[in-house]
Amino acid sequence: MPAHELTEASNHFSKYFFDIYPSYNILLIMNHFRLILFLLCLTFTHLWSQAQNDQPSSDTPNIVWITSEDNSKHYMSLFDEHGVETPNIAALAEEGLLFTHAFSNAPVCSVARSTIITGCYAPRIGAQYHRKLQKVPIPANLKMFPEYLREAGYYTTNNSKEDYNLEKSDDVWDESSKEATWKNRKPGQPFFHVVNITLTHESSLHFSKQKMAEYKPRNSTDDVFVLPNHPDTELFRYTNAYYRDRIQTMNDRLGEIVEELEEADEMDNTIIFYYGDHGGVLPGSKGYLYETGLHVPMVVYVPPKYRKVLNVKPGSEVSGFVSFIDLGPTVLSLAGIEVPSEMDGRPFLGANVDMREVNKRDETYSYADRFDEKYDMVRSVRKGKYKYIRSFQPFNVDGLMNNYRYRQLAYLEWDSLYQAGELNTVQSAFFEPRSPEMLFDLEVDPYETKNLAEDPEYQKVLLELRTKLNRWMTGMPDLSFYPEYLLISEAFDNPVKFGQTHQENIQTYLNIANLCLDDFSKVEVRMNKALKSQDSWQRYWALIAATSMDDETESLVGTIEEIAKSDPIPLNRMQAAIFLELKTGIDPAPVLTEALYAAQYPAEGLRILNSIVLMRDFYQHSSFHLEFDKLNAAVRDEPQVQRRLEYLGLI
Repeated sequence: MPAHELTEASNHFSKYFFDIYPSYNILLIMNHFRLILFLLCLTFTHLWSQAQNDQPSSDTPNIVWITSEDNSKHYMSLFDEHGVETPNIAALAEEGLLFTHAFSNAPVCSVARSTIITGCYAPRIGAQYHRKLQKVPIPANLKMFPEYLREAGYYTTNNSKEDYNLEKSDDVWDESSKEATWKNRKPGQPFFHVVNITLTHESSLHFSKQKMAEYKPRNSTDDVFVLPNHPDTELFRYTNAYYRDRIQTMNDRLGEIVEELEEADEMDNTIIFYYGDHGGVLPGSKGYLYETGLHVPMVVYVPPKYRKVLNVKPGSEVSGFVSFIDLGPTVLSLAGIEVPSEMDGRPFLGANVDMREVNKRDETYSYADRFDEKYDMVRSVRKGKYKYIRSFQPFNVDGLMNNYRYRQLAYLEWDSLYQAGELNTVQSAFFEPRSPEMLFDLEVDPYETKNLAEDPEYQKVLLELRTKLNRWMTGMPDLSFYPEYLLISEAFDNPVKFGQTHQENIQTYLNIANLCLDDFSKVEVRMNKALKSQDSWQRYWALIAATSMDDETESLVGTIEEIAKSDPIPLNRMQAAIFLELKTGIDPAPVLTEALYAAQYPAEGLRILNSIVLMRDFYQHSSFHLEFDKLNAAVRDEPQVQRRLEYLGLI
């Protein structure tokens, strides 16, 4: 309030008060009143100033994300010698940063996107299953990161894919649709805009033989590089060439998006990210924790006005490891917003980010659980050039039927060539049981074809990475040590709290699961104890560990036969039957069939069906005779279950 208005107000009050109360000490009262008005004025001025400070300044950058679906770094010449040229993406890199070690934490869209939008590891918050059977709430005291941007004055838009495994509030986006655009913001309002380019999505490779006859790829099939784990056939060459065509078309679309910003004179105010939303999509990449499923392309364009404060030299490379958990924190950092402590990620750009420290980062962690109707549990850590993969159900095979994957002709051919015995050892590995532990030196073996886990020369590295992964899983803690159906029924109202409450149990289950990594003679007593535990999931993980071992385990057969007959948990009876088949040749069909009929929950039935398909397709048991009407109605009505039933010929 201006001083003259304050004086006028006090004089007016003095006259009014004196007329009514002439006997009071007016001078004393007026001094008190003027003090009150002065304090109110100071308070108002402070609040107004604070409100102004909370608004984005004129230097606050716009931020645009352009993502391409299902792209690993292996198909662009910017990142790989075998890739195609993408000049529009390269132009962004020339005026900003090229990230040579950017990683998705999950090799599939919904889990990767749930990781991005929260800045949290999905197995910690219950968002690790792709196609969600039930959404989970956002962790307490956390919001999806665009909501923080909106609160700070940003206009937030998403065009248009969300695909979160989480419950979303109405305050995340100003608009999220196929029509969403940053152009509808208020004049001068900073914006955060996401564009998802779908041209390279997996579905683009669901072409037919007729399409192959009609369309000749721009990229010559004679010149493409075929990965060493793939058969070098006409179909695989065509698929490679066609996929590269789609990448170049995606690059053209990215150029159009950038051109819109240029025409609106927004390039000088806008930081642009380009990245692949996870790896893919040739066979064996999307859905798997190999580099082709995780290692993504990423560049960030930084306008000249922000380069000094961000310590960015245009055209430079960032060799430090960045992961999808870091994307949300980075955007908040660029917007000058404090990163919530509940996020797992760290910013890799920002006024307070030391790029020298970023370049020293050399670790990334990843996870793979359910993909549609296909179950697995795999975790990995990469540190520097070494990659460690832990398969918790190594008797599974990568090539297990997944309806959506096998719509691609190349998948079908790969499988048929394996069945015909026409593949070499490296090409056949996709269809055979895995080792519980795999270790790769990616500098000499970039496509992860030579497992070093049992090489004495690499035991120190193996133990170091095993320890890192174990600490990471128990530190979260990793909810997948409980089966999905139990998490849905008991944990998904508050997954984080459930994990914290059951952290000691999860540590115990991990310890039991890891018994398979030692000689059986050293762990036999502990294995027997776990098999006889009153804790259902100690028994479950002991069965998994026993099934995963190559050693002679005859001493466990009697106990596990009893579990197969009478354990109250259908999943335990299921796993006991798998052990007995693999170790003694006992037909698993009767036990698995009975366990399926006993399943009460969709995720429980789906897990058992996964094992039935595994036993039938890869362990050559054709004695399954399932009766559709004997399945629990809640189980058989689940869409993912129906995919399995359809494949098995029941619907």
